[in-house]
Amino acid sequence: MRKEDCFYLGKIAKKFSFKGEILAYLDTDEPELYENLESVFVERNKHLVPFFIESSSMHKNDFLRMRFEDVTTEEEAEALLGSDLYLPLKMLPKLSGNKFYFHEVIGFEVEDKRLGIVGEIQSINDTTAQPLFEVLKDGTEILIPMIDHFLIKVDRENKKIIMDLPEGLVEMYL
Repeated sequence: MRKEDCFYLGKIAKKFSFKGEILAYLDTDEPELYENLESVFVERNKHLVPFFIESSSMHKNDFLRMRFEDVTTEEEAEALLGSDLYLPLKMLPKLSGNKFYFHEVIGFEVEDKRLGIVGEIQSINDTTAQPLFEVLKDGTEILIPMIDHFLIKVDRENKKIIMDLPEGLVEMYL
């Protein structure tokens, strides 16, 4: 499985028992959706390796306690600490309305209700305090904050995000 075909689920954070169980921190608003997985991909040496889950249960709200089939000792569990967990993109729950996954809107056009088409979303920068759409218009990069107040509609059918941007935000880049 290629990393591009997967989404980041979380990270193996702690050992749980002397029998090889681990606690995984899940990077999701709804961790309970992932409580009954059959398997996950664990990143090992830059490769995704499938691990089959023998048992799992929620632990303190956002941790998933798991026992993998072939991990039976504390040492084997310790070797997995810090590893990232992935699942295939097809396992993402479908979103509707104005909710979207970052990867889903790459290539969408941003349309401002005042200016019209602003440009095409090239990527999303989520390393800042406020995630940003990185939009390209005629070779110029425009950074648009992803603020709910600016977002009018996610039009999946026409691959557009319709926004009401403050005056001057786009103009300062052009």
